[in-house]
Amino acid sequence: MTQSQNNSYDASSIQVLEGLEAVRRRPGMYVGGTDSKALHHLIYEVVDNSIDEALAGACDRIEVIIHPDQSVTVEDNGRGIPVDIHPQTGKPALEVVMTTLHAGGKFGGGGYKVSGGLHGVGVSAVNALSEWCEVVVKRDGFIYRQRYKQGRPVTPVEKIGKAPKGQTGTRTTFKFDPTIFKGNLSFKYETLVQRFREMAFVTRGVTIHFVDERTDREMTFYFEGGIKSFVRYLNRNRQPLHPVVHAEKTIEDITIEFALQYTDAFTESVYAFANTINTVDGGTHLTGMRSAITRTLNDYARKAGLLKDSDPNFSGDDTREGLTAIVSVKHPDPQFESQTKVKLMNPEVQTYTAQVVSETFGRFLEENPSAAKAIIKKCLTSARARMAARKARDLVIRKSALESLTLPGKLADCSSRDATKTELYIVEGESAGGSAKQGRDRHFQAVLPLRGKILNTERARLDKILSNKEIKALISALGTGIGEDFNIQNLRYGRVIIMTDADVDGSHIRTLLLTFFFRYMLPLIEEGHLYIAQPPLYRIAVKNKVYYAYTEADRERILKEIGNGAKVNIQRYKGLGEMNPQQLWETTMDPQNRTLLQVTIEDAAEADRVFSMLMGSEVPPRRRFIQTHAREVRNLDI
Repeated sequence: MTQSQNNSYDASSIQVLEGLEAVRRRPGMYVGGTDSKALHHLIYEVVDNSIDEALAGACDRIEVIIHPDQSVTVEDNGRGIPVDIHPQTGKPALEVVMTTLHAGGKFGGGGYKVSGGLHGVGVSAVNALSEWCEVVVKRDGFIYRQRYKQGRPVTPVEKIGKAPKGQTGTRTTFKFDPTIFKGNLSFKYETLVQRFREMAFVTRGVTIHFVDERTDREMTFYFEGGIKSFVRYLNRNRQPLHPVVHAEKTIEDITIEFALQYTDAFTESVYAFANTINTVDGGTHLTGMRSAITRTLNDYARKAGLLKDSDPNFSGDDTREGLTAIVSVKHPDPQFESQTKVKLMNPEVQTYTAQVVSETFGRFLEENPSAAKAIIKKCLTSARARMAARKARDLVIRKSALESLTLPGKLADCSSRDATKTELYIVEGESAGGSAKQGRDRHFQAVLPLRGKILNTERARLDKILSNKEIKALISALGTGIGEDFNIQNLRYGRVIIMTDADVDGSHIRTLLLTFFFRYMLPLIEEGHLYIAQPPLYRIAVKNKVYYAYTEADRERILKEIGNGAKVNIQRYKGLGEMNPQQLWETTMDPQNRTLLQVTIEDAAEADRVFSMLMGSEVPPRRRFIQTHAREVRNLDI
């Protein structure tokens, strides 16, 4: 370090960020970033406050409106944020809540027994990250209002009128700040619908009315059955083995609620919530439920003579096959792993959840022997398949660099070993595979051709999946292992790119691959490694110029630019094999020109349901889906 650099570090170098400036400087610490996911998080934070009012028994209706200018209004009929003077600050409580971090009614237990918002950060962070915000409160017979710009008050808390008799509540309207959330970002109707559906499931008796004024769409959610209804919803496209098992019990001020049902599926669909927040990484409540289910089934199977003395106990994997379950806890003092609340950490929750699940599920098995027998039979089949899968897995999974399997013979690997820069193209067919191998940049692009359609992994157990040649080649090439043994650290390529023909068969192969990755390599999607290549639909040649159109709109635009006078040759690409290596490189593989779609999961529960519907064994839901959406199809090859 030079002398001048050293001297520049003095008291004047220390910055103190006033008010909400810290949120604007580091939005990632408060809402997880500045991307589309963080943008939606703004709405969730405001709606969570209304849900907290519902949990306190003070609110039963929440309105959410997206206006044409992308501003958002959230209104509830709760108690209304207090507006009287806050004793410590001398400011109105509403202003303190909206402009001060770590301020709210959720610390001392006086305002809320249970709440999703813990840190008093949520709504003030939303205010800080908004171009403007306005809060209207109905309380004590009057209507109050305050306005803000980039988190700072621009009006005092004003009394603007009388509230209708008996009416209370809070209405928050905000417009996200485009200087922070840059790019062409907008709120997605489907993403919000899924989130509000979840909220309504886990907050029984609350109506959430959602209106999108941009597209004149709206939806209302109300579920009297709560998480029992949630389990039925997830299992709409599966064949249940028994009625939903459900219980709700409060121990030491902690309310534990769970619902479970076994189906004919081969995968597990389990979701955990803490104070209505979807804890996507689980936590002690999920661990407690899973361990209790396994222990209860082992105890019952031994007692009923369905497991012989020589048989080993069922493992957690055996008892989770075909299980759909929801666990929801309401805790007065939840401890989360981070501000984004993805994992619950309270150790006592594991004990209480296990107790409630063991008691209820054990009683259900005793009182319903035919259902119990069907569940145990499924576990036994799963156990046998697991043993077979273990043998198959040993032939497929790369244990370490030293004892790794030879890579599949048809894999054309790249020379670079830097996983942050390498790419694997999974290509449909030997012909397209040949073009891709010749056209690629061999330094960082690898190609794995697949022959035909891979196995539908939604309808097969792991042992059968691991005996499939194409899937074995895919697992070997990626190097990560599969299922419980999956390790993202061993991934050999930074990008895994699915490249299939732009026709019906190509779409089917792509869906089969997505199903496999979703069910058995989910972290690959969650951590942003999976992509879909976008090959062109048309080659348009005029004189000595060539244009490529990736969509119908592209084609129309290009033809319009060319004009009517010229002689135009239009080729519709039915498959990748129709392109020579140079064309495939220029249009689909060259990082300078190509278009890649990154595969993401906005809502795991909804993705789970859709994969079950499209790829599962139940035909009627799939037929209904096709009939509903048939008119939307374009470019169907006949």
